[in-house]
Amino acid sequence: MNLKKLKRDTVFNAQLRGFDFVFHTTWGLFCPTSIDKGTSLLIDQLDVDGGDTCLDLGCGYGPIGLAMARLSNSGKIYMVDKDFVAVEYAQKNVENNGLQNCEVLLSNAFSHLPKIQFDVIASNLPGNVGKELLRIILLEARAHLQPNGKFYVVTISGLREFIKRNFKEIFGNYRKVKQGRNHTVALAIR
Repeated sequence: MNLKKLKRDTVFNAQLRGFDFVFHTTWGLFCPTSIDKGTSLLIDQLDVDGGDTCLDLGCGYGPIGLAMARLSNSGKIYMVDKDFVAVEYAQKNVENNGLQNCEVLLSNAFSHLPKIQFDVIASNLPGNVGKELLRIILLEARAHLQPNGKFYVVTISGLREFIKRNFKEIFGNYRKVKQGRNHTVALAIR
């Protein structure tokens, strides 16, 4: 394979929650050739209303945010990632899929977000960033949710007990929404 061919965008189609999407990705981004099983499991469980203000935290090339944008067609969706390449591809996918209600930002979790309270925050939390960073994310998520706002996460099942314990401590509640073979979707409500 030559360099020019390797550097070409990977392009694939996916149907999420009944909506058709075209995704452009590149090597180096998480799961660049298809939507991973954890992200799919999370998207299938999201409860998003038409006017919700939502956040896709750690958006990668954008599948969670794009799905939320279709579900909340009159709401506003923010998509953030700390990787500038991910932000570039998420923005490209927003535009290529004709979405007008998304704003893609470069931000290390909540560090560069405007002061916004969200109705829904969703994230495919990375399993290898350390429990300290995960705890920071959980604490900041609570602070950025509206009262009764929902925080959905999908994690590898090995983090299930950590998420359960920390959701109960930080939010006062925890619900296992869906258990897959290797992933768990959990929900906390502010």
